[in-house]
Amino acid sequence: MITPSQRCRFFIILMLVCTFGAWGVDKTTAYLIDEEISRHIQEIIKLRRFLHMNPELSQREFETSKLVASQLLSMGLEVKTGTAKTGVTGLLRGGQPGVTIALRADLDALPIQEATALPYQSLNPGVMHACGHDIHTAIALGTAQVLVRLKDRIRGNIKFIFQPGEEGPPAGEEGGAALMIKEGVLDDPPVWAVIALHVWPDVPVGRAIFTSGPALAGADGFEILLKGRGAHGARPYEGIDAIVLASQVVLAIHSTLSRTNRPDDPAVVSIGKIQGGVRSNIIADEVRLSGTARTLSEVNRTRIERLLYDISDGITKPLGAQFELHYNRGTLPVYNHPDLADILLPSLRSALGKNNVSPHPPQMVAEDFSEFSQRVPGFYFLLGVRPAGAQAVPPLHSPGFNPDEKSIAVGIKAAAHLLLDGLATQHRMKD
Repeated sequence: MITPSQRCRFFIILMLVCTFGAWGVDKTTAYLIDEEISRHIQEIIKLRRFLHMNPELSQREFETSKLVASQLLSMGLEVKTGTAKTGVTGLLRGGQPGVTIALRADLDALPIQEATALPYQSLNPGVMHACGHDIHTAIALGTAQVLVRLKDRIRGNIKFIFQPGEEGPPAGEEGGAALMIKEGVLDDPPVWAVIALHVWPDVPVGRAIFTSGPALAGADGFEILLKGRGAHGARPYEGIDAIVLASQVVLAIHSTLSRTNRPDDPAVVSIGKIQGGVRSNIIADEVRLSGTARTLSEVNRTRIERLLYDISDGITKPLGAQFELHYNRGTLPVYNHPDLADILLPSLRSALGKNNVSPHPPQMVAEDFSEFSQRVPGFYFLLGVRPAGAQAVPPLHSPGFNPDEKSIAVGIKAAAHLLLDGLATQHRMKD
């Protein structure tokens, strides 16, 4: 968790911003960034297409991590492999003293059969980069490629973190951001702040959206096992119908949540799976409901867990049925540190254009970047990938997801500006 001393340091930074005014990447450095992006963008796009053709599932990104490590080594970075099994880090030491800032990208794909008909579509049956992690990896590698040429201008160090298992490790395994942190990715040298992005098909390419404070939801999973009593389908009065119980529980959850949740602290509960019954003429004795709860606050998280219990208890008890609730606390909300946001938002606007960066309400999807942002200040934004002129495109996690590759150059430019400005800010604070 972020400590009081870190909050104090950020307050000092914020006061310096107010005292000295906004600063950013100077015009010469901005020109060099653009020049380096133009020089390397075609090879980065080719690299992204190779990644897209060869997707690997969470904590199984063996070939992907080898490719990333070889790319970083060819740039002259200090490379470490094997963190969280398949994670990779590359350390770029700047030419001037300072702290370390990190850029994080995720490596894993999803168990989805691609349906894009692209010439570079997945060659791995049933596996697809349907969440844009190939774009994220390409942007991070491209940013490293650009900034290594500007090494002498860097005030501190940049750690490029390539994380496995963002979509969740296989059952019974540790993985993802939590395991990378456990194995020391934020240490040696210690990381001061972390930046990340995610492609976003709701936003046109060239633009970005950002939320200060809670930006993405925390995600918990739950199961409710409803236990009735079996009987013949022609004599339901001799049993306790678990399917009827399940129907009442599902409706009660959704109707109660909609009438009790505060609009300024949103929550979403969805039942995604129902299992029960064995034959059409048998009253089911058990039904299992599986769902997800998305929240932005600990208050709501605790309230929803209690709500699920009370609804299940209130419906089953009068009928002589029983239930079991298993509530599994998962990913915490992604939190954008407000002081860091105040400092770096001008940098993002400078990189993309003032009118191309918009505030946006929190999104109820989840991301384990929250593990980083709970420990050090984080800056997480959503990068537009919808092609120009398109009104609607396939969403994330769909077989037809196809982000506009023009977003890669945009993402590299944004990341380069944010990293350099973040280090420049810390340098000013130390002065």
